[in-house]
Amino acid sequence: MNITKWRIYLVTAVSRSAGRSTPEVVAAALAGGVDVVQLRDKAATDRERYETGLRLRELTAAAGVPLLVNDRIDLAAAIDADGVHLGQTDLPVSVARERLGEGAVVGVSASTVEQAREAEAAGADYLGVGAVYGTDSKDVSGDRDGIGTERIAAVADALGLPVIGIGGVDAGNAAPVVEAGATGVAALSAITAAEDPEAATAALRAAVAE
Repeated sequence: MNITKWRIYLVTAVSRSAGRSTPEVVAAALAGGVDVVQLRDKAATDRERYETGLRLRELTAAAGVPLLVNDRIDLAAAIDADGVHLGQTDLPVSVARERLGEGAVVGVSASTVEQAREAEAAGADYLGVGAVYGTDSKDVSGDRDGIGTERIAAVADALGLPVIGIGGVDAGNAAPVVEAGATGVAALSAITAAEDPEAATAALRAAVAE
């Protein structure tokens, strides 16, 4: 799996999907050219996320697109996902490797160069760095919200891992994130809440490509 070719990374959030199901949004994003999908949907129950995950596994497998699960190593194993994305307070990378296998993709969230170095040393495959422009999709401390593209550049320059910029990214501001050294950008509201998720994905992809 070539993570360095990930340009558009969708993070799901059924609470932001304007009444649409997560599979509906993901199907549209796949049609728009998304490169990787992360099942997040924190507002859903465990059973709902499991059932949604099984459907997403079908959709992403048919499209040849990796499926990751936010935080939950057990859920990733249960739906045969390609890997997991871990936050700073989640279980360590080593546990994900033990439970999911050495071939699994393990990403780690980082807001500082120090956190990024620790993730690299632990064996992470890529870094989710943010919140670049700020976020209202989850509670983050002030020192991690709106860190700017300068932090993207600092992490990208200091490490050899692929960097995905996340947090308030949309088609209008994605280009500077990539110019700063990110491999690609992750989007939640910019795709999930869009009137046309397929068109929003395509627009975001075009912005990154340009």
